[in-house]
Formats: sequence, C-alpha cells, structure tokens
Amino acid sequence: MSEDELEMYPVDPSAGVPPSRARRILDIAGALTGLVLLGVPLVLIWLLVRLTSRGPGIFRQTRVGQGGRPFTMYKFRTMRQGVGGLTVTANRDPRLTRVGAVLRRISLDELPQLVNVLRGEMTLVGPRPETYDLAVYYPADCRWVFDHRPALTGISEVRFRDFHIFAPGEEVTLGGYIARIVPARAAIDAIYLRDPSMRATFRALWDTVKHLLGIPVPPIHVARAESPPAREPGSAA
Repeated sequence: MSEDELEMYPVDPSAGVPPSRARRILDIAGALTGLVLLGVPLVLIWLLVRLTSRGPGIFRQTRVGQGGRPFTMYKFRTMRQGVGGLTVTANRDPRLTRVGAVLRRISLDELPQLVNVLRGEMTLVGPRPETYDLAVYYPADCRWVFDHRPALTGISEVRFRDFHIFAPGEEVTLGGYIARIVPARAAIDAIYLRDPSMRATFRALWDTVKHLLGIPVPPIHVARAESPPAREPGSAA
C-alpha cells in the first residue's frame, strides 16, 4: 500500500477499557518494585545517554492512551537530536545512536515507562502505545486497541518482530507499517485481551523476562482477529 492510498481518520476519545482491579494492584506493586530495584541502573543509563550524544537523557512523546486520550510517555532517548524522518523505526535506523541501538536491542529504553505505569497511564501487559501521527491511519478493524490502556510489554512485543513480516533489509514504509504490521500486532494483542486474566498476565511477564535474558520465545503468527470484549471482568476506572 502506498502512502497516497492511506486515509486519515481522527482518534475519537472515550472512557476506554481499564484493566481489572487485580491488574491495577499488580501494576502498582510491579512499578514500585522495579523503580526501587532498578534505581541505580536507571540513573547510570541516563548518564550514559547524556554523555554519549547531544540531547536530553529522557525522551518524552505524546502517545495514544486508554480510550484514545493523550498522555506523555517516557523512555530513554535512543535517537540523534534534530534528525527528522518516519516515526516507524526500522531495525537498522541510521538515526539511532550507538548506545540507543544497544538499549533498544535489549529493551532497556522502555524502563522509564514504569513511571507511566505507576501513574495509571499505562499497564504492565497489553498493547504498546501508538503515536497519534500513525494512529490516524489505523484501519477501522484495528482501532479497538485504542480502547485499552497501553502497556509496558505484551505478547505482541515479545512474540512478534517486524522481521516476521518484512524481509531482511526491506524498508519499513508508512504504507507497509499500516497495512502489514498493524493488523498482525492487533491480532496477537487480541489473544491476551480476550482473556486478560492474572494467569495470562504473569505468563506474558515471564515471556518478557525470558526474551530479555535471550531465551527464545516462540513467535505467534495469526490472521486478523475480532476485537476483545468491551470491558474486562472486575475492571477498575
């Protein structure tokens, strides 16, 4: 699909689908524990980013939150300052700094989002937060992901990679991202969100730990999936 064929539609805000009370308690406990245990490494990574390239240590960006409402997401800066380009980041994006490439490879750039989890803007497991400039191109049958609270990790984050869709060296264009990657990720996220039980949540977190330790986690290949129920059992506002 070419960029000329893409149509833009606004992301309409709504109350959205909050996580269950049990998941929210887990979010608070997990975020607090992570921030306490990783406090020193977080400061060291921030210093490393600051000292090895020009710009701030923390990157802030407006993302699509629960119900399509905006929030400011935090992460360690991984790209060079003042370099424009597509917001879809390829595996070998020349905009990445050397430190940023390492942080992305082992997902350490996402750790500041523990603050977003603690504040209730994100949850531990679910779909990853999208940018608005990409969200406006989402097809209608994938927009249900904006109802749910975005997450630090999820099964699409661990069990799906862009190279499952694109050939080695193939450029990730905006049209290719919207037409090929977005439906694949949404279908995988739907597997968890149809039954976001505590068992499924802990399984996703354990898969994330294995992925970070370099232990292979089998990929999931699915077709387009229907959206999950509009509300979780025992969900909290």
